[in-house]
Amino acid sequence: MTDSTVPTASRFWPARVVEWGLSLCVIAGIVWVAASFVKTGYLPQPFIYDTNDTFMDWFNTAYWTHHSGAYSVWRTVYPPLSFAFLKLTTIGACYRDSPFWARDCDWLSKAWIMGFFVLNLLLVARSYRADDPATAPPRTIAMAIGLPMLFALERGNLILPCFTAFALAYGRLLKQAWIQWTAVALTVNFKPYLILAIAPYLVRRRWRWLEGCAFAILGVYLIAYVATGAGTPMELYDNTRNWVQVVGAMFWGDIFYSTSFATLSAAMKEPIPLLIYLDSKIVDLVATGLPVLVHGGQAVVGLVFLASAFRPYVLSHARTGALAMAFILTTQSPGGYSEVFLLFLVFFERAAGPARITALVCAYLLCIPFDYILVTISQGISHSWLSHRSVYFTFGLSVGQFVRPALILLIEYSLAFASLVTLFGGVARAPTAASVMAPALQ
Repeated sequence: MTDSTVPTASRFWPARVVEWGLSLCVIAGIVWVAASFVKTGYLPQPFIYDTNDTFMDWFNTAYWTHHSGAYSVWRTVYPPLSFAFLKLTTIGACYRDSPFWARDCDWLSKAWIMGFFVLNLLLVARSYRADDPATAPPRTIAMAIGLPMLFALERGNLILPCFTAFALAYGRLLKQAWIQWTAVALTVNFKPYLILAIAPYLVRRRWRWLEGCAFAILGVYLIAYVATGAGTPMELYDNTRNWVQVVGAMFWGDIFYSTSFATLSAAMKEPIPLLIYLDSKIVDLVATGLPVLVHGGQAVVGLVFLASAFRPYVLSHARTGALAMAFILTTQSPGGYSEVFLLFLVFFERAAGPARITALVCAYLLCIPFDYILVTISQGISHSWLSHRSVYFTFGLSVGQFVRPALILLIEYSLAFASLVTLFGGVARAPTAASVMAPALQ
């Protein structure tokens, strides 16, 4: 019996009731956000603490698409695909002044942002329905309109078109190999850390697929580089080193919506005002104890991949990919919206067995757009672009800043444990025609 053929408990009513209940919690969280916005004029925590910065991930990047110096002045770490893409999807005349002025002028960009959000919802629904129609509705609700996707929408982050390619690459919708390779290439050229998402191909020793992905990734990069005329590997390397140094000093922004305890542990070691709000015992626990849990999770995932190399067709593609994504997110935080990649794969799991059920419950909880501020750190008056008025904002150290990294870590341990049980307790199967021709469907 393989990981992908374990009988599913999700078809039985208790599991369906629980999943629907959790999806209703996601909807309740959305209602809470809407009510808070109506009352205060800005989106509450965990949404970004700059109330005038909505959509600016998109428009800041687009500004440098239409001006020279993206790599030399702005020091971006984005590969050239981001700029080539935005050159096609923005109104260039709107970027003569500032990115904030462009945000009010460039209606086409806002249409693309909303369009990708809706398209992703449809792709998520189709993917989950193809996998298990019984659990598709609640999982679609949580995944497509839950916190990570809403956070990406509010930021206008290029993770939105990147996720479109990710869903096509790993969502069991495509049949042709070359189209899947192209989709994989787009994801990596948007977000380079997604290179680890092709780990299942390596584990299964699908050398032809790895070769196809490699050529596609290189091809997309070269096309984008020619289109933009900038973004050499050396520029990306130097800017990444600079980004690590700069972000390393931005502790509040780094921990505000983090996926990893690594950022919180680093903040606890620095003499910053954040520490005056915490008991010294909590500081010691976070700074010394949590890294052990993080490294332990990495070690267990490494063991799973090592065992999978000897039994390559036991674990599902989604499981292996989810473990790779969990490894990334617990090691360092690429931003809260990056959870969409992990959660998309986790929601392919069957609600069978305590470990898998734990992972699914954690995934639902991560999708609930709610937080509770423990200690106020930042407050004042600012302009809210969404409500077009001055607002009095309050943000601070919150429950979610501890809980969300813990839930991702728990997903990592749960799926790793379930994988080890399957690898050492299951019976390996020979490759089938479907697994050879379309491994992403397995």
